[in-house]
Order: sequence, then structure tokens, then C-alpha cells
Amino acid sequence: MDQNEVMELVKETQELFDDYKDNSGRSTWEGHVQEDSEFRYGKQWTDEQETELQRRGQSAIVVNRIHPAVETAKAMLTSRKPGFKSSAREDSDNKVAKVMDSLFEYIWDISDGNTQFRQIVDDYYVKSLGWSLVFQDSLADNGKGEVKWISLDPLDVYVDPSSRNRFFDDAENIIYSRLYTRDQARKYKPLYEDVLKNATGESWTERPVTNRVDSGDVQFPESLDIMDQTGDEYIRGYERYQMVFKSLYRVFDQSSAKEELLTQEEFIEFLKIPAWIVAGQIYRDQKMVMQVVQMFMQKTGQPPQVQEVSNQFLVQQGIIKVVNIKSKNVRVISVMGDSLLYVRDLPKNLHTYPIIPFPNLYTGTPFPTSDVRMAKGLQQYINKLRSLIIAHAATSTNVKVLLPKGSVDIEEFERNWARPGVGIEVDYDLGEPKPVAPTPLPNELYHNEQTAKNDINHQFGIYEMMMGDTANAPDTYKATISLDEYGQRKIRSKLADLEASLKRMAEVMIPFIQQLYTQEKIIRLVQPNNNVNEYTVNKRLVDDKTNEIKVMNDITVGNYDVKVVTGSTLPSNRYAELELHMAAYEKGLIDRQEVLKKTDIYDIEGVLQRTDYIAQLEQQLQGAGEKIKQLEGDLQTREREAYHAKQDAKLAQFSAKLDGLKSKSSAAGVLYEQRLKDELAKTKKDSQEKANKDKPSK
Repeated sequence: MDQNEVMELVKETQELFDDYKDNSGRSTWEGHVQEDSEFRYGKQWTDEQETELQRRGQSAIVVNRIHPAVETAKAMLTSRKPGFKSSAREDSDNKVAKVMDSLFEYIWDISDGNTQFRQIVDDYYVKSLGWSLVFQDSLADNGKGEVKWISLDPLDVYVDPSSRNRFFDDAENIIYSRLYTRDQARKYKPLYEDVLKNATGESWTERPVTNRVDSGDVQFPESLDIMDQTGDEYIRGYERYQMVFKSLYRVFDQSSAKEELLTQEEFIEFLKIPAWIVAGQIYRDQKMVMQVVQMFMQKTGQPPQVQEVSNQFLVQQGIIKVVNIKSKNVRVISVMGDSLLYVRDLPKNLHTYPIIPFPNLYTGTPFPTSDVRMAKGLQQYINKLRSLIIAHAATSTNVKVLLPKGSVDIEEFERNWARPGVGIEVDYDLGEPKPVAPTPLPNELYHNEQTAKNDINHQFGIYEMMMGDTANAPDTYKATISLDEYGQRKIRSKLADLEASLKRMAEVMIPFIQQLYTQEKIIRLVQPNNNVNEYTVNKRLVDDKTNEIKVMNDITVGNYDVKVVTGSTLPSNRYAELELHMAAYEKGLIDRQEVLKKTDIYDIEGVLQRTDYIAQLEQQLQGAGEKIKQLEGDLQTREREAYHAKQDAKLAQFSAKLDGLKSKSSAAGVLYEQRLKDELAKTKKDSQEKANKDKPSK
């Protein structure tokens, strides 16, 4: 830009700021916000009211029920950090969706999200809306940069008064403006220190002033007292977020089914990217082309036809489809004093403002209403009742006496009246003194004060039992849990408003994440149980077969839908949750790790390790016992078998002996029979010979 364009842009930004600032709706709303802020911190009487109370002899007492109600509601809504869940719009992004959830949690932690969110909820209740800003901190992580978010003071944000959208998407501009000392400005914008030296300073403030009694106990940003005490010269800074329309090119490559959204400069470079056509197939990697050629030659023995082209040729052939579109984009114009620091277009896929509102009682304008304003009348009523009660108590302890005029010396009478145990001499001829006691206050007056306190709590969505009041608590444990659950219904309505803005904030983070985190990055998340989860994004790996470089957990591409886990920030009854999980564990529906998560045990991991070790020893002992029983049974079986084998051996030996005796007996019988036959034959022969001798010869 030339100098004239720069001056015109600075002038335009300052004029827009003045227009938004001087709008009647904005002026009224600012007065309400400042008054509500002071009212919350106890500045609840005006100067005129305090003067009148002093004239009546009453004290301007403050019974602040607003502050504890705000703190209780804030404690409930920020009991835990929110849970973000992202889902991929395409199947190719499903693996990265879980990593996106972890990135949301990582950004929440490095931004001190719990503290920032508490401030937003505080502004939501007191100042009618909170603000968050998502940005890229280029100096974080040793210059690598981080995506972060912060909360903003509602009085520092100026919105187009004609906006009617709940998130002010239809606003032409949103300006974040505040005063900085020169030292603050240099630290806030360290890269523009030379420009800030010549920036025009000022010593006035845009903060509204109320007529509340100021004791000096409570100070607010940019108060005149603080500015006078510092004596530094201030510079007004402007961060102007403007919605513009840019010409973009939606490119769809049919060969790879990949779609991109490119700016005009990116599209010109895209047309120059080379490509190769081998055997009718399109390749983007030259190494891959060489491998395909070698494989083709090994298969056919002939080289294939290779044609080197560019994306411009593929566009002309209709292989790459190109559509020129107009897209909304956010532009940031940064001004300090009368000096322009920079003009920057935010990521091209960011179509909403990175500055996100958390409106409370939304009225269809950029000027909502707070719960403090709704409960202010009740608080003033309580203060007036308490002032009357204190005045009545003071009157009751100091009895008034009506005396006839001139009957006594008043000063001496009052002096003697204040002295105990002393008689006071009075001349009754001039008239008899008449003590006058104040009329007792009705009990209904005290009841009205308590009713007003309860009404304030109900306005903020909190009830007596939530604040620890046991007067109306039921007798049983489960009935108490049920009432606590029912009592959170109104606070859940408030939470729904906050969750809608938290969802928008996570959606805004995605384009910033995809633009900044392009290199490999390791993120570590510490869980409540002291366990550390580690994720690596954009990790580049080389395929051993194709030598292609692949990216694991590539977060630079893809579209995601985000939602906030409903009720994730509300407190829960840990005893009821533990009882529910114990019942599920006994039925085998969950494991013991899920049960331990619902306890106050800090070292869950150590407990699990020790219990696992004990369980392993028990299993080993049980296995050893079963083995011993098995061995004892086997031993008994072996002993029985050995006994039977021994008996069988003895029986076999005895049988063998019997068989021997039987054989011998049989052989002896045969031999004896043979000998008998031999003897019989011999006897027969001898008898025959004898007979032949005795026979006479002829």
C-alpha cells in the first residue's frame, strides 16, 4: 500500500470505532455493564441514596447476595473442562478425527483454558456476554507458533450495531480496541516496535462512569484514577475484523478424487505443477513414473509411452475440474494510534469471525442483558430491608423519653441517663415523663428478606441445596441425588448457550490448526490419573516398496464437524457415579479401570499395576495348586498301577512254577507209563521164553 491508502485505512478504522462507540444502544448498554459490574462488587447505593440514609440516621448497609450467586453458578458451569468431539465428513479423515479431539484439548491446556473460561462465564452473568478470541501466537514453541485463545473484556469489543445474528456473523466489522501504555504496546506487538515509536498517544478513556458510591476499594480497567497515577502516555490499539469476499478456485482432480480450495496466487502455481501420463494413467511422482516404466518393460519388453504435462493441460482436457467462486473471508486490520501495523487475511477456509461471543439474555442485538441486571431490584430491596432492621435495632436499644418542656436540663438528663445505676431526680409537678418504645417489626419483614434472597438464587439457576443448605434436604441419600439432578435443569439451559459458543470456537480453531501445524509435531496430554497420552501429527513416513512419502495423521486437509459433549463442564455427584459404576462392574459390564476413574484415587495407574501383579501371582498360585492336584492324582494312579503290576508279576511267577511242576509231573507220568510198558514187555518176553523152554520137544 502507498501512504495514502494506509492513511485512508487508518482513518476508516477510527471512524468505524467512533460510530460504533457513539451508537445510542451501545452507550446505554455500556452504562448498564459498568453499573452491573460495580453492583456485583458491592457498590450498590447511589450518592443520593447514601446522603438520604445518613440524614435519616440510617446506615448504607450492603448485604451482597449477587456476588455469591455469581460465584456459585460459575463454579457449577466450570467444574470441569469441556469435552470436544470431532467427526470427519469423509471416510478418509476418520483416523484424524481422534487426533483433532486431542488438539482441541492441547490448545485448551496451553491457553490456560480453565481460567479463561471462568472469566467468560463471569462476564456472561455480570456483563451480559463474554468474548473469546482464537489466534496464532507466532512466538510460541520456540518460534514454531501455537494456536491459542483468550478471553476479552466485553467493554473492549465493538460490534456493528445493525447485527441481528446471535454470533454476529452478519456484522460488517467487529473491532477489539483498548488502551495500552507504550511499554505494553511494544510487548504486545514486538515485531512492530519501530512503528510504535511514532504512534500518536492519548490520555482519555472510553469507560463509562456511574453515580455509585465510590470508596476506592474496587478498581476497573482504564479508570481515571489508575491512569492519573501511572502518568504514562497511552496508545489506543484497534484490531478490526472485517468480512470480505475473495475470489477462490475450487479444484477437483478426477484422477485422484482430491478437492482443494485455492486462492488466485495458489491457483497460478497449481497450474504449473508437472504430471506424467503413462499408458493412460496419470502420475504425480517422478520416481513412481520410473518404477511403472520398469515394470511395464519387464512385462512387455517394450517401453511405454510417457507424456510429461502440467496441471494446466489436465484442466484443458477436463480431467481437473475448476470452478471460480466467491467466498467469505475474514481480514484483520491492526492499528496502533494513527499507525497501521499490518493487514492480514485469515485462513481461506475460515468463514466466520475468530472472535466469538457468549451472549446471556440475547435480545436480537449486540446488547444483551445480564442476570445481575434482572436481580438488581431484589438486591436493592434486601439492602433497604436490612437498613430498616438495623435502624430499628438501634432505636430499640436507645429508648426515647418524652419530657415536659422545661422540666429538666436536657444535657444533664441525657448524661445521667447514659450512666448505669444512678437515680435521676425529676420534678413531676411540671409533668410526668413518658418512655416511648418503637413498634416491633412484623415477622413477615424478615420472611420477605429471605424470600428475596431465594429469588436471586433462582434467577441465577441455583438453589439452596446446591449451596450446601441442608434445611430443605430430603432424608434419603438417593432422594438428595435426584433433587440435585433436577435442580440443574435451569443451569443446563445456561450451559446450552455456552456450549453453542464453545462449539463455534472449536470450529474456528480448525482452519488455524490446518494453516499453522503443517510440520511434524508431538503433543502430550497429561490425564487426571497422571497418565500421559502422546500423539504425533503430520508424521512423514517412506513406503519401503514404492519409496513414496506418506503423511500419518495429516491434519492439514479434511473437513470436520465438531460438537461439545453435553454437560461435560457441570459437576457430578461422585458417590452416585461410583455406586453406578460399582453395580456395572459387579455385573461384568465394565472393568475395574472404569470404576477407579470415578474415585479420588490419584495414582490409578500404580493401583492397576499393583493389582494386576497380585492377580498374576494369584493366577500362578491357582495354577500351581491345580498342577499339584493333578500330580497327586497321577501319583495315586501310578501307585495303583505299580501295585497291580507287582501282584501280576507274583501271580505270573507262581503260575510259571505251577506250569513247571505240571510239566514235570506230566513228563514223570509219561516216563513212568513208558517204564511200565517196558517192564510189561520184558515180563511178557521173559514169560514167553520160559514157556518156550518148558514146552516138550517132539
